[in-house]
Amino acid sequence: MATRQNSTNGKPKSPRVQVVLPEDLCHRLAELAEQESRTVSNMAKVLIQKGVIEYERNNPALSKDTDHLKSTEGFRSALEAQANKRLQGAPRRVRIYRP
Repeated sequence: MATRQNSTNGKPKSPRVQVVLPEDLCHRLAELAEQESRTVSNMAKVLIQKGVIEYERNNPALSKDTDHLKSTEGFRSALEAQANKRLQGAPRRVRIYRP
């Protein structure tokens, strides 16, 4: 069962789950996280989200009525999947003419 803690301001934190991974899988996860400039924890979360969505897609009888969550998670996954974009060129200066 996931544990939930409270922050210093009293708001509940996200649930935390402890997982034991084989050594080689842990290294592979760390490499993927580094390639995408993520923390290992965030990379694990993203991969778990994708795995759960795929699992539910392949086993519709097992998925619960979470249509409202799927749209939110789908939007979030789509945002996370986008490549980082850099601004092109130097920023333009705006001149203010005073009469």
